[in-house]
Amino acid sequence: MSKTPISQPSQATVASETEKLQKILARGGVGSRRGVEKLIEQGRVSVNGKPARLGDRAHLSDRIEVDGQRIKATRLAPQLTRVLLYNKPEGEVCSRQDEQGRATVFAALPRIINSRWVSVGRLDLNTSGLLLFTNNGELASRLMHPSQQLSRVYSVRVFGKLTDERLAQLKKGVQLEDGPASFDQVSRLPQQDQDSANHWLKVSLKEGRNREVRRLFEAVGLQVNRLIRTRYGDWSLPRDLRQGKTRELTWKQVNELLTQVGLPPDPRPDQAALPKNAATRKRMHSRSQPAKGKPGFNKKGRKPR
Repeated sequence: MSKTPISQPSQATVASETEKLQKILARGGVGSRRGVEKLIEQGRVSVNGKPARLGDRAHLSDRIEVDGQRIKATRLAPQLTRVLLYNKPEGEVCSRQDEQGRATVFAALPRIINSRWVSVGRLDLNTSGLLLFTNNGELASRLMHPSQQLSRVYSVRVFGKLTDERLAQLKKGVQLEDGPASFDQVSRLPQQDQDSANHWLKVSLKEGRNREVRRLFEAVGLQVNRLIRTRYGDWSLPRDLRQGKTRELTWKQVNELLTQVGLPPDPRPDQAALPKNAATRKRMHSRSQPAKGKPGFNKKGRKPR
């Protein structure tokens, strides 16, 4: 079944001042700020036919192209920030396209006009759980930046002999090939058979290096055979959000998130200009569930089954 596009409400008329090019493109959902900077460094961005350089400024009326394709001014103009919570199943990749034809997380998201979704970090193929998406590349960049010190919390099932010494080593830190690493918190989940070959733990850390959780356990002789992210920052995986489904944050919740990372809040939207109300949107998009209240805000994440 095809998905009905969700229109973006207009926030403002085109500004008369110039802005940094990477800020304009990040705001338009071309990518995170760092991702846009890489595009510029690689010579894939031009302004009015000339190759762009880091630090260049541009006007929304300029002809801005990425990989030879013009980015419409309507996409780059200021828009309401939107944020989705997504319960990622195992077996989906976090890239927009996959050469091997595997399912991608972006195929599960509601379509959005004059913008596109940017993922806040990634989860590997065999990891499930909470992923955040936004149409605001600057917000995505700040949520991923180490300076924000946002905790990533996981439920982990490991195979091997789980000793107090190994737990202490994971807290103290181990040396990985890309530098030292450790968990901020690591604890056994209750009501488990201590003699079992598999053990469930809760772990947290404040960075997102590639396969870091799995590599930490491998460094102490334990093998991860199930990994579920249950929280990112203040947002937990809602217990009633099924795998493969999304839930959109409200305007108020989005502004809490913007303020948390030092970005200005969005102005209150004109209700008459919004495309559909939450109830209608729920009926229109079978894969998208609107947020109610504060989904997962400061609550415990999903427990392993």
